[in-house]
Amino acid sequence: MPEQSLNIVTGAFGYTGRHIAARLLAKGARVRTITRRPGPAGSRIEAAPMSFDDPDALRRSLEGASTLYNTYWIRFEKGPVTFQAAVENTKILVKAAESAGVERIVHVSITNASADSPLPYFKGKGFVEQAIRDSRLSYAIIRPTLVFGSEDVLLNNIAWAIRRFPIFPIFGDGAYPVQPVFVGDVADIAVNAGAGSGNAVLDAVGPDEYSFEELARLVALFMGRRPKVLHVSPRIGFALTKLVGYAVRDVVLTRSEIDGLMAGLLVSRSEPAGATRLSEWLAENAKTLGRSYVSELRRNYRGGRYMK
Repeated sequence: MPEQSLNIVTGAFGYTGRHIAARLLAKGARVRTITRRPGPAGSRIEAAPMSFDDPDALRRSLEGASTLYNTYWIRFEKGPVTFQAAVENTKILVKAAESAGVERIVHVSITNASADSPLPYFKGKGFVEQAIRDSRLSYAIIRPTLVFGSEDVLLNNIAWAIRRFPIFPIFGDGAYPVQPVFVGDVADIAVNAGAGSGNAVLDAVGPDEYSFEELARLVALFMGRRPKVLHVSPRIGFALTKLVGYAVRDVVLTRSEIDGLMAGLLVSRSEPAGATRLSEWLAENAKTLGRSYVSELRRNYRGGRYMK
């Protein structure tokens, strides 16, 4: 990577984007983010507005960049923030990158994304992948499984629930597989892909596979907790998550997320690309994991707008 080359990272003040930006900065690159989120004071990351309603302004924000790292997406629909809108916004971003002379895009998707999926999250991701393939940009599509790390939503909030409740409900038999991958490994995979030139679709996969029940029990073990595991139907489990959601003023899980989890969509048959084992990470981080609830609404939504 040429020293001080300009790289764009959407959502560099968010979660995955923050790790990608940190690795680029460590390599001596300039980093600019396109975001609706105010950056921290003194940040080395340049900031430009995420103006999907002004393609010319978006193009100007992208000018001079060699590579665009795209983490923009939504977890669930809320008001005018819909999956269809997110797809159209990403198409606007891709066209602006083409017009600005960006050479390569590294897009963070998800395993088993498909335009034919019955699940809106995976379906929308599939449409975005197709738009990137159809573009003039050189591309690498990174497809992570279940991403974990400090301040992640799913694993942290599993730990939060285990800390606070004597019973931990699991949807169905809990035997459906998950393959956690460390967020830092995802960032490394993305940055390495950005340095390439050929088109590629890469699954970002961790070294271990668990059943969902094994995952929950592993988290509890490292936290020194022994909650009673209660197997419930998806309908009852979803109702319970909604009750917790009312209490914490957040969307804890969507029904589509439960369906995707139980369908085994967060695994890959590819060779592991990430090296960090969840058990080793938990050994170092279990004491702080789940100390506070991580709210998707507080993190990414303000006044009905998505803030990434």
